[in-house]
Amino acid sequence: MSINNISGFTKKHLDLCIENAHIDNELYEKYGVKRGLRNINGVGINAGLTNISYIKSYEEKDGVHIPCDGELYYRGYEIRDLIKGFTSEERFGFEECTYLLLFGVLPNKDELSNFKKVLNISYNLPSHFIQDVIMKNPTKDIVSNMAKSILALGSYDKKESDNNLDNVLQQCITLISMFPRLAVYSYHGYSHYGLGRSCYIHKPDPELSFAENILSTLRSDRKYTQLEARVLDLALVLHMEHGGGSNSTFTTRIVTSSGSDTYATMTAALCSLKGPLNGGGDYKVMEMMKNIRHNVNDVTNRDEVSEYLRKIVKGEAFDNSGIVYGMGHPVYSISDPRALVFKEYVKHLAAEKNMHEEFELYELIEELAPKIISEEREIYKGVSMNIDFYSGLLYKMLKIPHELFTPLFAIARVVGWSAHRLEELINKYKIMRPSYTSLVKPCEYVKLDDRI
Repeated sequence: MSINNISGFTKKHLDLCIENAHIDNELYEKYGVKRGLRNINGVGINAGLTNISYIKSYEEKDGVHIPCDGELYYRGYEIRDLIKGFTSEERFGFEECTYLLLFGVLPNKDELSNFKKVLNISYNLPSHFIQDVIMKNPTKDIVSNMAKSILALGSYDKKESDNNLDNVLQQCITLISMFPRLAVYSYHGYSHYGLGRSCYIHKPDPELSFAENILSTLRSDRKYTQLEARVLDLALVLHMEHGGGSNSTFTTRIVTSSGSDTYATMTAALCSLKGPLNGGGDYKVMEMMKNIRHNVNDVTNRDEVSEYLRKIVKGEAFDNSGIVYGMGHPVYSISDPRALVFKEYVKHLAAEKNMHEEFELYELIEELAPKIISEEREIYKGVSMNIDFYSGLLYKMLKIPHELFTPLFAIARVVGWSAHRLEELINKYKIMRPSYTSLVKPCEYVKLDDRI
């Protein structure tokens, strides 16, 4: 809505708002403020302790941070070892890694089997919830529809505000179980009422894995290949946790620290994904790649692709932001381990879908972009592809609509949010209240009749 559409307000009021909210960039440096809660080299401000995950992006030698290949650990297990473990046995990994993040140990066969049953029992939504909540006034913004649905689920819970650990754990497991249905059904509602397509609501099959059920409930014929399901399962595992300092996880910690309930906490974390700088990176990559194919005559020509990428970096092409989406990460310098693992599986799926030419363009940009970025701007840390770079291509090959890209991230990351919420509660949460340096100067009150 434009300011001019709000009765009584004009551009003058907007200008006043901007004028009195603006802070000179030099003042941040003067007062030692770490914008984005990060140092210039990408290292975050220490805001807490966690036993859930660990990210390694540098090694320290003689007090100097030396960038290294990135590593990601879930409860002490390196992510590549976890993936190798369940893929070598041709098992799905989402449920196993969910158990690991929530409880801190890997389950044995019986524990994993029982945990899968618990998740499947939690699938059930309240009676008439689909038509009365999810399908009511559906929107293209699936995250918003999910947020509405999560808050509504709280009203069905007689222990909504009970923050005892046994109750919170049960609430978290229930939400982990329900997130796929909230996302997929929200999309079907939008597809039917917004796009005029046929509407079908498939129930999850308790015998299937999380990844299989997402594809099964999303597709009208419920069909999928095992490679499709296993690559989607891998994507869920790689997205489910990434340290306490990620924007959405930090939101989880902050809201939990206030004593708020599980439904409000997860809704807040989910809404933090709506911004393109957090949960929308994979779709921005897809838009950028489409723009490159449209504007480069020969996408196999290195010189032509390099020239256009340089325009993007200079802010002269695509969205004029100067960002090559999918490149760079706040933490990793040399490599994002999730992206390296992801790439190999996306490559296999590209071969199955006969999309090797498109995959080759991604590989070319992966090679060229870091060099061009380093040439065109001052870099304080290395630049490499992040997990968003190939995520969009995977979802495209799986024929997942772009409206579900961010919700899929949330379906995975709600596991990490749950683990961090529990950890915050277990360690006697104290409300988070960071300090801000005030630039306010005292003013003398002016009577109403004396104001100009």
